[in-house]
Amino acid sequence: MKVIILAGGFGTRLSEHTEVIPKPMVTVGGRPILWHIMKTYAHFGHKDFHLALGYKAEVIKEYFLNYRSLNADFTVNLSSGEVEPLEVEDIDWRVTLVDTGPESMTGGRVKRMQSYIGNETFMLTYGDGVADIDIDALLKFHKSHGKMVTVSAVHPGARFGELEIQKKQVISFKEKPQLTKGWINGGYFICEPEFFDFIIGDQTILEHDPLEKVAAIGELMAYHHDGYWQCMDTKRDRDNLEELWKSNKAPWKIK
Repeated sequence: MKVIILAGGFGTRLSEHTEVIPKPMVTVGGRPILWHIMKTYAHFGHKDFHLALGYKAEVIKEYFLNYRSLNADFTVNLSSGEVEPLEVEDIDWRVTLVDTGPESMTGGRVKRMQSYIGNETFMLTYGDGVADIDIDALLKFHKSHGKMVTVSAVHPGARFGELEIQKKQVISFKEKPQLTKGWINGGYFICEPEFFDFIIGDQTILEHDPLEKVAAIGELMAYHHDGYWQCMDTKRDRDNLEELWKSNKAPWKIK
């Protein structure tokens, strides 16, 4: 199934990194967060990616144009220019890169991908959020209810440490745990092609009119993901993700 990933935002709250690269290219463990998201989908067999680019689109284009050389060892014969690959990463993704405009909103970017998706069910997510989500279970849920759109509902991460206290004694301390109450939009959508009709143009915000209208007519369902989910909005978020990766405790890591 085709996967649209929104990769065109400015990432203003992550300006320490995004002055020179787009937000989806900010690295965690030496790889762009975009790569981590794609790795999750690919693990479940969904390898036909359609990236909706915008801000600094050329950086993402250059990354994938040079992907093999950036992620392989090779020998270069400087006299002839011949390149001999020594060890090449085994990867079979298909990546379509579409410049959806520097000023387009999230809905507008999705709309611009319509001609590449055609009349097919498609997956859709943001280019800044990782999760240990079971894509197979998500797809099974979507097929079971027959509605137009499924959104993955997730628990937001806490911004502070959580204390469990009994009689003034702390019996459990968790540093910024995943909350267990409340649900938010975690991305990882599955949409029927009719959803494109609810998006008017470039300035449409996906989370406003399109999803609000689909919900109002009873065509939006929520897949409850109780596991790990984290978006990378700030330097603090990025640093936390980096620490998880370095300590080999990243829940989203594909073994």
